[in-house]
Amino acid sequence: MNVSEAIRLKRAIRNFTDQPLPDASIRAILNAGRHAQSSKNTQPWNFIAITDKPTLKGLSECGRYSSHIAGAALCVAIIHPDPGEKFQLMFDIGQTASYMQLAAWELEIGSCIASIYELDKARELLDFPQDMFLRIAISFGYPQNADLLVNMPKKGGRRPLSEIIHLNKW
Repeated sequence: MNVSEAIRLKRAIRNFTDQPLPDASIRAILNAGRHAQSSKNTQPWNFIAITDKPTLKGLSECGRYSSHIAGAALCVAIIHPDPGEKFQLMFDIGQTASYMQLAAWELEIGSCIASIYELDKARELLDFPQDMFLRIAISFGYPQNADLLVNMPKKGGRRPLSEIIHLNKW
C-alpha cells in the first residue's frame, strides 16, 4: 500500500478483535512515530506502549469518548512537555500520531485517537513525571470488521477540494 492509498482508505476503527499484535508490529508502529518530523527536530514526545488489559480499561475512563481504548490490543499514550509553552508542540504530537496510525493501517491494524481529559487520573495510572502531559492516546488493534480495511467510502465523505482551496487570498 502506498502513502496516497493509505491516506485515502484510512478510517477510525473503534472495535477490535481480541487478537494481540505481534511485537514486530508494535515496534513498527512506535518506530514510525519516532521518525515523525517535529519543529526544530525537538522530538518532544515519549511513548508509553500499553498492552495490559486493566491499564487499558483504566485509561479508557480518562476521556469522554475514549472507551475504544479498553478493547484495544495496544494503546500508545503520547507523553509530552507542557503544551502551553510552545504552540507548535501539539502540531508535533499530531504528526507523530498520524505517522503511527498510517504505519498501523499499512499492517492492516486499525486505530483511533482519544483525547485524555482526566490528566491526574492518567498520570496516576501510567506513572509519568509531574512535569509531563498526556492529551492524546491512540488505540490500536485488528478491526472486528475486516471489510473496513478495503476500499469502502468513508461515512459522510470529504468536502470537495474546490470548497476548501483558496489561491493566494481568501
